[in-house]
Amino acid sequence: MVHISAAGFLAAAVAFLAVAAVLAIGWRGRATGGLLLVAVGVSSLWGGALAGLHWAGALHPQWVAPLEALRLGGWLAFLLGLVRLIMPSLAFRALAGVGGLVVAGEGLGGLARIAFSGGIAPWGASLSHMAGIAGAVLGLVLLEQVFRNTREEGRWALKHLFLAIGTLLIFDLFLFADALVMRAPDPDLWAARGYVNALLAPLVAVGAARNPEWSLDVYVSRRFVLYTASLTGAGVYLLVMALAAYSIRIYGGAWGGPVQFVFLVGAVVLLVMVAFSGQIRARMRVFFSKHFFNYRYDYREEWLRFTGTLTAEEAEIPLKQRVIHAVAQVIESPGGMLWQEREGYLVPTAEWNMTEPAEAREPLDGPLAAFLQEQEWILTVDEWRGSREPYSDLAMPSWLAGIPRAWLLVPLLHRDRLQGFLVLARSRAGNLDLNWEDFDLLRTLGRQAASYLAQEEAAEALTRAQQFETFNRLSAFVLHDLKNIIGQLSMLARNARRHADNPEFLADAVTTIEHSVARMNHLMAQLRGGLQAGRVAEVDLAGAVQEAAGQHGSGLPEPELVLPEEGIRVEADRGRLIAVLGHVIQNAQEATPEDGLVRVSVALEGDWAHIDVVDSGAGMDPEFVRERLFRPFDTSKGDTGMGIGAFEAREYAREFGGDVEVHSTPGEGTRFQFRLPGWAVEPEAVSAQGGAAR
Repeated sequence: MVHISAAGFLAAAVAFLAVAAVLAIGWRGRATGGLLLVAVGVSSLWGGALAGLHWAGALHPQWVAPLEALRLGGWLAFLLGLVRLIMPSLAFRALAGVGGLVVAGEGLGGLARIAFSGGIAPWGASLSHMAGIAGAVLGLVLLEQVFRNTREEGRWALKHLFLAIGTLLIFDLFLFADALVMRAPDPDLWAARGYVNALLAPLVAVGAARNPEWSLDVYVSRRFVLYTASLTGAGVYLLVMALAAYSIRIYGGAWGGPVQFVFLVGAVVLLVMVAFSGQIRARMRVFFSKHFFNYRYDYREEWLRFTGTLTAEEAEIPLKQRVIHAVAQVIESPGGMLWQEREGYLVPTAEWNMTEPAEAREPLDGPLAAFLQEQEWILTVDEWRGSREPYSDLAMPSWLAGIPRAWLLVPLLHRDRLQGFLVLARSRAGNLDLNWEDFDLLRTLGRQAASYLAQEEAAEALTRAQQFETFNRLSAFVLHDLKNIIGQLSMLARNARRHADNPEFLADAVTTIEHSVARMNHLMAQLRGGLQAGRVAEVDLAGAVQEAAGQHGSGLPEPELVLPEEGIRVEADRGRLIAVLGHVIQNAQEATPEDGLVRVSVALEGDWAHIDVVDSGAGMDPEFVRERLFRPFDTSKGDTGMGIGAFEAREYAREFGGDVEVHSTPGEGTRFQFRLPGWAVEPEAVSAQGGAAR
């Protein structure tokens, strides 16, 4: 076993010596790097000395203790050097003093052994073991706090180094705790110690390589004090419990062993219960904030946490509940209720760990709402019940009695208008003595929360408005089509008495009726499926124009068609395209005298198919074209027009990637150009398609 232990410590000495050489070569004079070099160097010296003592057969406790003190002091100095970057000077000096006492205790244990004959001093051995335990606990506390307060992006460079140091400290903690109980180190643990150190040395080298200058990106956090105090207290508690268990084992007689283990298990369970107690954590946070800092809150941290809670992308938690939680967590409140304006009253709209009272309703024009809006005061229910200022003239509403845990009322103001208020439950930290700092923070958070709630309500109102707009737009288009169908059927009815015996008129009448039925079926499809009803497919543009012009052939002036010899295709809904072109042709006829001109032409220019509807009518002035022509429901036809024909035509063209242009001159006429993406096909393909269609 001696040679196995000696080989392990020698391996540790060589490994740390290699790391020390690398650090010495790459050291740039930074203090943190120098402290790491010292820690690695003394670890190499420690391993070499212990290996030599093993082989020489001179491994006496009085020589081991100073070596342990030297090694422990090196690593604690390095960790204290890191902590110095994130800790106030007074607290740092206190921790440095504790570290010095621990190292001194380790050394004094060895000196006490030398002072007695044969190097035997039971209390000196216990002192060394206790110092080893305390040093490991202190090192772990320092290590955890530096790692916790390092930014996320900086932990990549530290994780290997801290894993190595943490493992070394945990191994030492277990070794010395066992030695304290058993009065001597376990031989197997001692033999493995050197090999463990040798295995972890490369991780130290990796950590050093990732931090060549040791300019760690750390920031001061208020949590540091809380967690440091918590972990230090937990370490001291465990140390005291270990001593108590050791005393029970020695003086407990036959029951000493079992009672010792029962005591340790109970102590650990009690520590875990305390660690997971939200009430105790809240009280500790308040205590340290009040007694160790000038301000009660770390406003940067509180604001980031508040904003993060409000903007969390958690679909299962509505914004209203996130608002309650975001404000409540600032004062450690375990629950709350949100009240908002609804139809002239303030009513509960969301709750979190709080029950809604019966008939909970507060008038928006009542005294409570007026007080919250005018004063923007945080109401404390306890003071309110005691009729203390400034609530002496404000009656407490009856619904508040139905919320026994109610503690604070926080107004939510947006643009100096009351949007609602929050009822928060009593804090887990007990009866907090709230001051101006608490009230100012809650007032500010209330305004920010109100802006989020107002934004959500505005988004909901916009969604409803868009739904109504879609419905109204569909209704307007349907009415416009119905007006045109009614116009055609009315004209047919007027001419039927005079031309009932004319076979050509009867044929046109049947065609018009069939067309009207087809249009009305299309409208029914739109009503069932919305504006997107219809099948988008490849459309022969000349055929669609011919059909649209044919539907209005009975009107005067009769449309003239100018169609190309080549076939032109577009992607469109054929039914809607014919209806839109029919509206444009009808508008041209209505604006032109019966002896005037309405010409419809189709052409292909590059990748664009053009449909031009030209008339010799009254024309329009540029201002009307620019300001009113494409404005929905703005018409110059009086009661006979809907004012959406041009608007529908442009929207339809843009829906399929095209557009509409209008050129008009008063007294000369108008050119309405409908443009869509298109392409040419062979005339034979058009003829074949037309024949198949017939």
